[in-house]
Amino acid sequence: MKRYDLRHLKENFYDRMIELIEKDLKPKEVGIFLFEIGDFSAIQKSADIIKESGHELMNSLKFNEVDWTIVVKRKAN
Repeated sequence: MKRYDLRHLKENFYDRMIELIEKDLKPKEVGIFLFEIGDFSAIQKSADIIKESGHELMNSLKFNEVDWTIVVKRKAN
């Protein structure tokens, strides 16, 4: 399991998140991603992008007032 802080990317974290899942996580490995939520649209968009990529969204929760955490399992390949 690896943890990634993508808050510094603001609302432009999607490409980096998928890149990390596919290049830094092993098949079936879990990654925890932290990002800023802004207007909450990032939550649904991140879930959609993960599903479209074939990975599994395992959990999604509010971390504090401005940050969100999602837990993703990389697909088996």
